[in-house]
Order: sequence, then C-alpha cells, then structure tokens
Amino acid sequence: MGERRTAESVLERGLFASRWLMAPMYLGLVVALLMLLVIFFRELAYYVPQMLTLSPEKTILVVLTLIDLTLAANLLLIVMFSGYESFVSKFDFDPGTDRPGWMGKVDFGGLKMKLIASIVAISAIHLLKRFMEIGDPDLPAPSEGHLFWLTVIHMTFVLSGVLMALMDWLQARSAK
Repeated sequence: MGERRTAESVLERGLFASRWLMAPMYLGLVVALLMLLVIFFRELAYYVPQMLTLSPEKTILVVLTLIDLTLAANLLLIVMFSGYESFVSKFDFDPGTDRPGWMGKVDFGGLKMKLIASIVAISAIHLLKRFMEIGDPDLPAPSEGHLFWLTVIHMTFVLSGVLMALMDWLQARSAK
C-alpha cells in the first residue's frame, strides 16, 4: 500500500511540475511581441515621410493597420500574463501601481472572453480595411467573393463570441 502511495505521489508531483514546460512558450510569445513591435515601427517609418502626400483614405488605412498591430500586441500580453499566472506560476514580484488592473484577476473564462473579443476587433478592422480599399485607385479592388468570405469569417467570430458568452452566462447561472 505504501509503495502504491509513493508511486502515485511521484506521478502527481511530476504532472504538477510539467506545467513549467509552458514557460518556454510564453518566452516565445515575448519574441512574437518583439516581432509586432518591429513591424509596427517599420510601417510607421514607411508612412511618416509620406504624411503630407497621403490621401485621407490612405491615412485611415495606415491608422487601422497600426491599430490592428496594437490590438494583436495587447492580445499577446493578455495571453502571456494571464496564461502564465493561470497555468504556470503566480508572479512573485510587486510591480506596485504599475500593475495592470486586470492582472491576477483574469481567470480562464475571462481570458477566453478577452481573446474572442480581441479576435473580433482585429477581424472587424481587417474587414473595414478591405472595404475601404474598394475606392482606392492605387490598390486592386477586392473581389465580391473575397469580401463575402471575409464577412462570413468575421460573422463566424462574432457568433462564436456571443455563443461563448452565452455558455459562460448559462454556466454561472446554473452554478447559483
């Protein structure tokens, strides 16, 4: 009986320690965040010299691209911090007043909702950019089929988000 208990304990400790296998993945997301930063500044460096000659429509497209990159970076931060705290380990330092308000408070359900909301926002910006390109003489007009599928994909993300929120609401209601 004691030998079985020891084997079970070793297995459980090993399974619990395996959560640290996720840590390199979160470090990889830091590299992805750095990639987004480089691309953001590359876009900025490309368009700033053209600032005085850009049309209002092209300026809006540039701004939407920068917003898109920023939203993706925010999404990465949320996944990195919340995922690490939820699945690997709590942060052991005191960031003081610099700590974001949501940090340490976002559980898996909250993370899931923030993730889908970010995906919907990114999809909406991408779709808006494609619609705005319709009148741009410098760009080839997107085909109706392309716009149709972008809209279908966006609406699928929206519907998925609504269904996830509904499932969370039903689950919380049934727990009461």
